Amino acid sequence: MTIFKQSRELLDMIKFEHTVFALPFALLGAVGAAQGLPPLRTALWILAAMVGARTAAMTFNRLVDVDVDAANPRTASRALPAGRVSQAGAVVLMGAGIVLFGLAAGALGPLTWSLSPLALVIILGYSLCKRFTAWAHVVLGLSLSGAPLGAWIAVAGRIEPPALWLSGGVLAWTAGFDILYALQDEAFDRERGLHSIPSKLGVTGSLWLSRSLHVIALACWGVFNLQMGGHLWSWAGWALVAAMLGREQWLVRGGDLSRIDQAFFTLNSLVGLVFFAGHALEYWLSKTLLAPL
Repeated sequence: MTIFKQSRELLDMIKFEHTVFALPFALLGAVGAAQGLPPLRTALWILAAMVGARTAAMTFNRLVDVDVDAANPRTASRALPAGRVSQAGAVVLMGAGIVLFGLAAGALGPLTWSLSPLALVIILGYSLCKRFTAWAHVVLGLSLSGAPLGAWIAVAGRIEPPALWLSGGVLAWTAGFDILYALQDEAFDRERGLHSIPSKLGVTGSLWLSRSLHVIALACWGVFNLQMGGHLWSWAGWALVAAMLGREQWLVRGGDLSRIDQAFFTLNSLVGLVFFAGHALEYWLSKTLLAPL
C-alpha cells in the first residue's frame, strides 16, 4: 500500500471531517474570551490542540474497538477490522496526536498544560466506557465540551462562567445526538453485553432522553448568549440551531433510522458553524473584530 493511500485510509478511519462538530465551538470559545479576534499564534495552537486531541481519541477508539467493530455488520468494513490499516500504523498515528496535543497545551499556557492530562484521560477513557456504563454518551459529550472550555482558558488564562455554559451546551448536545446514533446498534449492544442508552431504555426512552438533552443544550447556549450580551445575530444563530435540532429529532421520530445520516452528520455539522457565525457576525458588526487591525 502506498504512503498516500495509507494516509488516506488513516484519515478516513478517524473520520477527520467530523472535526467540524467541535471546532466552531472552540473558535467561539476563543473569540468569546477575547471579545474579538484572539492572537493568531493562540488560534493556531488551539487548532493544533483540537487536531491532536481528536486524532488521538478517535484512533484509540478504533484500536480498542477493533474486535467489536469486526463483529458488527455496520462497522466490519472499517479500515482496521478490514485490514486496510495496520495496528502499528494506528498506534503511531495515536502517538503523534498525543504529542501534538501536549505541545499545543504547553504552548497555550500553564493552566492548559496542567489540565491536559485530565483532558487525555477523558477523551481516551470514553472508548472504554461502554464496557461498563450506559452513560458513555455523556462522557463523549464531556470530551467534546473540552474544546470550547480549553480554547477559552487558552485566551483568558482562567475559567469563566460563559465558558462553562457554552461547554455545558456542547456536552448535552453531543450526548443527545450520540444517543440517536447508537440506536443503530441497539440489538447488537444487547447481544454483546455492551452498555448504551438504547440498549437500556429502548427506542422510546432513548428518543425522549435525547430530546431532553437537546433542550438542555439550547438552554445552556441561551444563558451563554445572555452572559455575552448577545443581540440580534447571536440569537438568530441560536434560533436556527434550535430549528436544526428540532429537525434532527423529527427525522428520527418513532425510531425511524432511514435518514440517520442526515440527522447525525448533515445537521450536526452545521450546529456549531451556525452558532459561531451568529456571534462572529455580531462581533464584526460592532467593530470588535476590526479593532486589532
